[in-house]
Amino acid sequence: MFESALGAAPRHQTVSFEDENLILVDADDREVGVLDKAAAHDGEGVLHRAFSVFVFNSRGELLLQQRAADKRLWPGFWANTCCSHPRRGESLEVATRRRLQEELGLACDLEFVFKFQYHARFGEAGSEHELCHVFIGQSDEVPHVNASEIAAVRWIAPDALDDEIERHPEHFTPWLKIEWDRLRREHAEVF
Repeated sequence: MFESALGAAPRHQTVSFEDENLILVDADDREVGVLDKAAAHDGEGVLHRAFSVFVFNSRGELLLQQRAADKRLWPGFWANTCCSHPRRGESLEVATRRRLQEELGLACDLEFVFKFQYHARFGEAGSEHELCHVFIGQSDEVPHVNASEIAAVRWIAPDALDDEIERHPEHFTPWLKIEWDRLRREHAEVF
């Protein structure tokens, strides 16, 4: 069930820039500086703060997004509802709400569930090297997709997502697979 099947007309708004500053952190999530987004993702990447949001509907289905085809890292791959980086001086609470609105036109209460560090390389295009804060929320709103960021969206039941990841792991971003596994093992009560 793609974005058009959800009844929401796509919008086009640039909300992510290669020259925006990302917050560099150490392994304990202490700020150690800033670096532009492009440089932070070059080569093996530089550890920076990020967040991932998982929005479920009242039926317990997760809203997945397929990354836009022109994304530098993992274009066309399926990911969680929303993921990005807080801006310098911006709290994670503000950043997550901002990005949900920018990418999907959604507003909902979010709850922090865990944070973790990971590193994943996407060939010669660069790497994600993030200390990622994971949040969950609930909404039955119809998403209004920002086509500059997202190619498609769909709601999926947890068991169906488990099955798809097992059968076709190459269709999903590395962070989604890591986060989903931990959510299923440690926080299954939330969906």
